[in-house]
Amino acid sequence: MKNAAQKYKQTSVQSASKEKILLMLYEGAIRFVKQAIAAIDRKDIADRGVNIGRAFDIINELNNTLNHDVGGEIAANLEQLYMFICEQLTKANATGQRQPLEESLKVLETLYSGWVEAIEKIKREENLNK
Repeated sequence: MKNAAQKYKQTSVQSASKEKILLMLYEGAIRFVKQAIAAIDRKDIADRGVNIGRAFDIINELNNTLNHDVGGEIAANLEQLYMFICEQLTKANATGQRQPLEESLKVLETLYSGWVEAIEKIKREENLNK
């Protein structure tokens, strides 16, 4: 059963639009930060580290895919936010404090909701132009 679920998940990722993949990455980062906060509350150092590492990897991937030629100032601003999040994740992992993770979570949730809005707006405009 687990194998079927993994295949479904892999297929859904492979067939997803760029917009959906972007949202999935943010959802993953948010989920892992929340799990890291829960691990801190449980004093589970190993789980904290694993989840911070996963969130860190996603943020690095988002940062690496920025196109500064096309994105200009927006890409530069996103890069700064991603670097801030990475610094906060590193700080949380080193100190075991919740606060840097909470700061990261706020930024991630704000970015996620902004992307959701932007994608919905683009889709509405595309539908009007059909």
